[in-house]
Formats: sequence, C-alpha cells, structure tokens
Amino acid sequence: MAEKMKILIAYDGIHPFSGLIKDLQRAGLPKAADVIVMTVVDAYVPPSGKVPKSGRSARIKTGPQGSSAQVRIQAQLETYAQSAQRAAGQLKAVFPGWKVRMETAVDSPAWAVIKKSESWKAKLVVVEAHHRPRLAKIFFGSVAQKIVTEARCSVRVVHDEPEEVKTPVRLVIAVDGSEDCARAVEAAAARAWKKGSSVRLLTVTDVGLAEADIPTGAPRADGRAEAWIRQMQESFEKKLRAAGLSASSVVRKGEPSHEIVTEARKWGADSVFIGARGLQPVERFLMGSVSASVAAGAPCSVEVIR
Repeated sequence: MAEKMKILIAYDGIHPFSGLIKDLQRAGLPKAADVIVMTVVDAYVPPSGKVPKSGRSARIKTGPQGSSAQVRIQAQLETYAQSAQRAAGQLKAVFPGWKVRMETAVDSPAWAVIKKSESWKAKLVVVEAHHRPRLAKIFFGSVAQKIVTEARCSVRVVHDEPEEVKTPVRLVIAVDGSEDCARAVEAAAARAWKKGSSVRLLTVTDVGLAEADIPTGAPRADGRAEAWIRQMQESFEKKLRAAGLSASSVVRKGEPSHEIVTEARKWGADSVFIGARGLQPVERFLMGSVSASVAAGAPCSVEVIR
C-alpha cells in the first residue's frame, strides 16, 4: 500500500482560510493524505520560559508576579490554536479523505515550519504570501520566501484566491534540462487534475544561446542547442499527455524569472511548477535557478519542486 502524501500547511491564524482551500482544490492533490495545519506565534522564549514549543491546551505557569510577556504569548497561542482548529475543520469538510490535525508553536515562523517539515518528512509545504498594507505585522511574505529557499521538500506558495474551482486547470512548467525540472514534470504528471487541464512547457534562453554549450550528458541531436531543447520538451509533452493532460511548449528569450512570470500572466495560468535548482553556473545557457524570484512575483500559485 502506497504511503499517503504528507502535506504541511503553514497558516498565519489571521487571514481567512477559504482562499487557501480553494487553491488546494485546484492543485491536483490526492484524495487521501496526511495533513497538518500549523500556526506559529512569532516570539522568543528564553530557556527558562514556560511557554510550550507547541501545544493544543498547554498553559504557561507564571510565578506570583507573573510575566506579561508570557501571558501575552499564551493568549496568542490559544487564539492561533483556535484558528488552526477551525481551519482544520474547514479543510476536512472539503477533503473528507484527508486525515487532518492542527499544531501550534512558539518560534520563528519560517524556521518552525521548516523544522516541522523535516522532522515529519513532509512531501509538500503550503504557505500563503500576503501582499497587503502593513496595518499589522504580517506573518508571511518574507517568511514564505525563507521557506521556499530553505525547505528540503517541495513548497507551494499561494498568492491569490482562485475565482473558480471547478474549471480545468492551466499549468506552466518551467523546464531547463536540470534534474529538478524533470521532477517538476513528474510531480505534475502524478497529480489528479480536472478533465481538460492543460500544461504549457516553457524554456527560457538568454541572448548568448548560440555561443553556449549544451549541458553535460544532454542528447545532442544535430549539435544545436535549439534541437536539444525541442527534444527535451517533446519528451516531457509525451509524459504529460500520458497522464491525461493537454501539453504544448514554447521557448522565450530573456531574463528567466521575468519571462516565466510574464508567460504565466499572459496564458492565464493557475499554477507554475518550477524546479528548486536549475543548471549549474557553468552550464547556464538555459533557465538557471530562479525559483525564489518566480515564487515571489508570479500572479498565481507557484510550486517549487524538490
């Protein structure tokens, strides 16, 4: 029996959870999964402090004089726990086959999520990136970027609430010949997408393409980089079509992250899939590693695949 996918959802405990749920309905995720909804109180607790690192009903014990900081952290912890519990219930209602539980922690938010993803061996971390005025301290933003760059598993960054959840999904997958880009294609092919969903494979080359070397070990066709790109794209198209997806390919010249974000916007993509690392610098005639920039600037959700 195949092991269930482990999904760690980092929730700020403040913003509505409905948008994230709608996005997950368009992520092609399995009907059965183990899921944790995690909230983190951003606070420093000295070694002698009594605030638990995580908890559901744990309480802080204070001395006769008490500690206003500890009391404040405890109150925030309990508020976040209630928010996470509600979010877990909402998620379970939409995904009845998922085993969902919640956890809270007191820590640096990004590192708390990263540590949990590693200890729990999560397959995917989901995090929202809120782009709103700083009326209050926003949990995510720079936190999302830290998770994208430091996590050892795949990370899905959710930007905006989708308007529709029942229509076919449009994906852009950035491919550059690296191992992680191949994993991005494999991840997309393994998902359960809505009927009629389509993929646009995008390879971005720079202006020095004609003078560049073909990556070590790459198929050389007639010795031209363009021919190798087409062969790579056709191979990926075949894999995606076998998974029931419509697939097409394009090649763009320019700065990689800009071209990927532009293509996603022009094509009306619901998600971008991109490998965490591109080709090595000595082989950078193609896309290179631009995942963090795309995750920050895309108009849609972005999955950084590892």
